[in-house]
Amino acid sequence: MSSVNHDDFAHLRIPLEDVLSATNNFSNEYFGVRDAFAKFYRGQLLSYGELIEIEVRRLNKEWFDGEQQFWMEVSMLSSLKHRNLVSLVGFCDDNDEKIIITKREYRRNLSNYLGSSVWWWGVLTWVQILKICVGIAQALSYIHYDESRDFSVIHRNIDSESIYLNHDQEPKLGGFIRCMKIKASERHNSFYTDKVWSTDGYTDPTYIETKRANHKSDMYSFGIVMFEQLCGRKAVIKDDQDKYLASVAVAHYREKKLSEIIDRELWNQMDSQSFNIFAEIAYECLNEERSQRPNIDEIVTRLEKALELQLDHQNEFTV
Repeated sequence: MSSVNHDDFAHLRIPLEDVLSATNNFSNEYFGVRDAFAKFYRGQLLSYGELIEIEVRRLNKEWFDGEQQFWMEVSMLSSLKHRNLVSLVGFCDDNDEKIIITKREYRRNLSNYLGSSVWWWGVLTWVQILKICVGIAQALSYIHYDESRDFSVIHRNIDSESIYLNHDQEPKLGGFIRCMKIKASERHNSFYTDKVWSTDGYTDPTYIETKRANHKSDMYSFGIVMFEQLCGRKAVIKDDQDKYLASVAVAHYREKKLSEIIDRELWNQMDSQSFNIFAEIAYECLNEERSQRPNIDEIVTRLEKALELQLDHQNEFTV
């Protein structure tokens, strides 16, 4: 990223020896998971006299265009501050290593509550799902439209694995490795990209087809995450007849049969108005016409209303 002055981030640089000490030389004991871009490790680091829990993301050296994307993420996480975003501690750029270090304010990601992982982590309640989606929507509103900045961000990597939950199930959005930084004055434009970063089942089909991304691309991905929580399954199930959640959810919504693919326990918790608002938002986010998808500020307002209705509904039965 040619516009980034690396010296601006010198205060965030963490020596490789400190990272090795925090992770016991990247030992298996401290290893968490891996994805296409990186290996994840937990650890502890002394920061300003305080020992803090950290997550260390060691980027794959062979990853395409890693240098540019690495500095983009450092730039974004150092300048974006919101209660529903992951918090940057620092980075390491030593000995051909590219490492992002964030506060470990969470213990799992949202995908842990889907599919076969549920047996271990348990299920989320409808109120918890609503609160999580409100929090992520507020984070997206902040990166898209916050007026205190002269730039806006298109995330391009929203999925259930980039959303983390702390002990109180408060969500933190991460995964800024693919994001685009644009001028605030150009928020309503679309932007051509030489390479399409695509996550199977989550990525806006219009972006894949045209190589042009905008904020409504993020809305498509967020709609998939909402349907995942509603249906209790991941966006893609390999070797399944109904492999893609998007087509299944849209078809059931249009036929007014969405209740058939919702977990009974979750369905029995729902206020009908709360459910209708939530499902309608998720469906509208998947509109083939990007211009017809709702913007994030509208989604925040509607999700907050869905949560309010659900809480009122539950209070009726506890009074």
